[in-house]
Amino acid sequence: MSATETPAPIDVKTFWRTLGERATGMTVVTASGDEGPAGFLGLSAAHVTADPPTMLVSVDAKTSALGPILASRHFAVNFLPASAGHVADAFSGKAGLSGAARFVEGEWGTLATGAPVLNDALGVFDCVVDQVVERGSISIIIGTVMGAKAAGTGEPLLFFRGKTIAGLAAPAA
Repeated sequence: MSATETPAPIDVKTFWRTLGERATGMTVVTASGDEGPAGFLGLSAAHVTADPPTMLVSVDAKTSALGPILASRHFAVNFLPASAGHVADAFSGKAGLSGAARFVEGEWGTLATGAPVLNDALGVFDCVVDQVVERGSISIIIGTVMGAKAAGTGEPLLFFRGKTIAGLAAPAA
């Protein structure tokens, strides 16, 4: 390939298979909307910078929580503990719940913005929306952290190779 040629991007199947090799903490991203609380199971929450404290989440355009996040201009990122598989199922759609009904799982409170925060989360970042970047079918939402809470103990709920893993134990081969 010459220096002026650009390689073709990989296919979607290869992308997801390769991304699955990265263990990631499972999060529930929430907001309070006009019709009650909204949220979804997120695997792509990340920090942007510590000064100012900033987080980002990627939200698919089909996700019902996107509208409430954009309308309320806030969101919370809740890092799930190993014991919260039932919460992950509720927010992933596996439990057949939608909208505010998802919040029957777990105990919820608030920090700074009014976005719902899981009381027993390993950590929570409560953010106000600063910027929204559209990329394909995804909205990348960048927010300044207005509140935070860290449990300091507990094991994470992880996603690895398409499976949910409670704690830091490696999955069976």
